Amino acid sequence: MSLAFTVVIPARYGSSRLPGKPLLDIAGEPMIAHVWRRACQSRASRVVVATDDARIKAALKPYGAEVVMTRQDHASGTDRLAEVADQLALGEAELVVNVQGDEPLIPPALIDQVAERLAGDDRASIATLAEPITDVDALFNPNVVKVVRSLQGRALYFSRAPIPWDREQFSSPPSLLGTDAWLRHIGLYAYRVSFLHAYWDWPASSLEQLEQLEQLRALQNGHVIQVALACDINPAGVDTAEDLDRVRALLSPASQKE
Repeated sequence: MSLAFTVVIPARYGSSRLPGKPLLDIAGEPMIAHVWRRACQSRASRVVVATDDARIKAALKPYGAEVVMTRQDHASGTDRLAEVADQLALGEAELVVNVQGDEPLIPPALIDQVAERLAGDDRASIATLAEPITDVDALFNPNVVKVVRSLQGRALYFSRAPIPWDREQFSSPPSLLGTDAWLRHIGLYAYRVSFLHAYWDWPASSLEQLEQLEQLRALQNGHVIQVALACDINPAGVDTAEDLDRVRALLSPASQKE
């Protein structure tokens, strides 16, 4: 059975750490072009870049990418997706996968996986991915988001804290790292359009404000989030100048020939 879904790639020009991040050069092309190409290698029936800046639209014109111009005042990326769904006149039951515009190394298989996970659970409004945490520093790092899920793979909670807390063993290094006891959340999402329309009208929830995690708004409003263990390694995106150097080295013409 074929799976129909739309990939939307939000791409904002403004960035506190890396201004103009989507247009930064990687191997002779803007970063956003690399992300768009990866998304096109997935099974998506449509790939759309959503931006609030004409410079990004112009940079993608030579590639033939579909670009949607959005408002600049969205409070979150999910709000921007809701606007795109309206502009594209997507039906309530259709699926949208949100691929971040700063992940030029994202494996297309992960895009397919998150869409399949959502399609496979009629009660879920969202699907996302996770991977085992393999080192203690990551477990206790508040910038690494953790997720706990049910036996059915549904999210119970997301946190910046090291959840679940091992009451007996955390006085010494945990012994279960690398298993699914502790999971790092990967910020790749699939949504039902009906959820995006509902989310647009909700105020920020108390848990969302405490943890600074958008997905907690969905959980607090009673929506089901499916969480799958990623089928492939998800390389880190580009948040810093060091990240940019790393990706440039990996995608350089010399590296591709090796």
